[in-house]
Amino acid sequence: MSSDPQWLTSTEQDAWLSLVAVLFRLPGMLDTQLQRDAGLSHFEYLVLAVLSETPSRTLRMSDLAVLVNGSLSRLSHVVQRLEKRGWVRRAPSPSDGRYTEARLTEAGYAKVVDSGPGYVRVVRSLVMDALTPAQHAQLSDLSGAIINHIDKAAS
Repeated sequence: MSSDPQWLTSTEQDAWLSLVAVLFRLPGMLDTQLQRDAGLSHFEYLVLAVLSETPSRTLRMSDLAVLVNGSLSRLSHVVQRLEKRGWVRRAPSPSDGRYTEARLTEAGYAKVVDSGPGYVRVVRSLVMDALTPAQHAQLSDLSGAIINHIDKAAS
């Protein structure tokens, strides 16, 4: 019951290999900058940044995992490390004790505020400055279409 694969056209192959190059090269460059300048991984920074932008700087762990595109297991390990550094606290949700919430501490907020300028400089120099404003919108649309398709395939 196997069928022949539908091989990529040369245009599709070029697009795919370009995307693969971005997927492999960009995360390493972001991690390098954050490790060097802030002592954080990219994922750790994203956790702090997302929490810093939410009301009360608090989110359910399950919601936070979705927003940072990580598994709950990976997030739990990272939040545990951030907690040991005094940047995040975990506690049962006051509205529903079945859930655990992550709360950004004042020290965590100071860390993300201090780390943000270097991070945004690298994001700007590596990605945004390479594109026109119209391409920013296209990148958002294309990324959204791929993410939606991945989410549909996963469910």
